Amino acid sequence: MLRKHVKFRKQQDLDHILTWQPSEVVQLYDSGGLCGYDHEGCPVWFDIIGSMDPKGLLLSASKQELIRKRIKVCELLLHQCDLQSQRLGRKIETFVMVFDMEGLSLRHLWKPAVEVYQQFFAILEANYPETVKKLIVIRAPRLFPVAFNLVKSFMGEVTQKKIVILGDNWKWELHNFISPDQLPVEFGGTMTDPDGNPKCLSKINYGGDVPQKYYVCKQVKMQYEHVACVGRASSQHVEHEILFPGCVLRWQFSSDGGDIGFGVFLKTKMGGRQKAAEMTEVLASQRYNAHMVPEDGSLTCLKAGVYVLRFDNTYSLMHSKKVSYTVEVLLPDKACEEKLRGLQATGPSPVQ
Repeated sequence: MLRKHVKFRKQQDLDHILTWQPSEVVQLYDSGGLCGYDHEGCPVWFDIIGSMDPKGLLLSASKQELIRKRIKVCELLLHQCDLQSQRLGRKIETFVMVFDMEGLSLRHLWKPAVEVYQQFFAILEANYPETVKKLIVIRAPRLFPVAFNLVKSFMGEVTQKKIVILGDNWKWELHNFISPDQLPVEFGGTMTDPDGNPKCLSKINYGGDVPQKYYVCKQVKMQYEHVACVGRASSQHVEHEILFPGCVLRWQFSSDGGDIGFGVFLKTKMGGRQKAAEMTEVLASQRYNAHMVPEDGSLTCLKAGVYVLRFDNTYSLMHSKKVSYTVEVLLPDKACEEKLRGLQATGPSPVQ
């Protein structure tokens, strides 16, 4: 473990990472910030998820830069621990992270964006496991159990037990961990910026949509699991059975030979193939220039049943199309889902 960490420090040049500056777009639009200390003097980092534009960031910066920025955050927090130790005259060795999930949506489940957080939690687990004191989740929407399930396997059991989800009364519950004078007004405290701003924008970056002027590429390179030939004047159906509501269907595809139609349907009877007109339309079919720019998307399945992702080439009487695609069913973490359902301003609830 120590040998691997020494290698990690050398690879990431951690002795100089605090002086490293990410690109302008990452500084301006990658959310989060160090703000305040908990009751025991441990530094607190706020990670603002919902207002972050993951696709815009990954079209403007590399995945490696975004991960390196998060490594810098860990090193910054450890540096703050050292400074706090000097100020308080006692050892401070851990930090707190608050994840504000308000605004979490399907766009945050885009596969390349999820991979950034999967790699970050893997790095956190491998190199900073004993330094994490609490991971506090606030304003978690119904989609959160799906997002959590995507990163859970990258955390060890000990780290997972440090996760605390706060309920509807989260502003008051945060006071169990952090004094009001160490919390921005936005998060239930009394702290403001010198100009009175309740969000403490001088300390916390709230992200936002990345302007296209920062884009350095038109697409993020994808690797697809399947290839299908959609003949002229025909269609290709990809079926996935959803056993219970709340699952998310996620897809990416590109075409070769021209544009391709795409839509999502729900079968109305079990058994053989149904025509589009015989099924319930869930996502309206339309033509995509996927031969020019790959397409991706997702939807939350509100009903159980067999969902059909339909690649439509019926309008092309002369040309067949080759479609490369990946389709995944994202399941919610059931324990997390049950806890969210049961949280009615009760109290902090560890995810176990």
